[in-house]
Amino acid sequence: MAEIYIAKDGDMIDAICWRYYSKGQQPIAVERVYEANRGLAQLGAKLKAGTAVVLPDLPSPEATPIVRIWG
Repeated sequence: MAEIYIAKDGDMIDAICWRYYSKGQQPIAVERVYEANRGLAQLGAKLKAGTAVVLPDLPSPEATPIVRIWG
């Protein structure tokens, strides 16, 4: 279920995504947040305090296979 983040003065979307989403979700997080928040990009790089940002659910990252070299 999507969550709502209330921005603090000067928050930036990429920093919010970095804190909220796991590492495997990072490559698509910013794009998906902007898709879920039409018009958010027009507010500028730094958000004003009180701006509501929808943080959508993202697919779980695929597991990385473990390669054992030494047995």
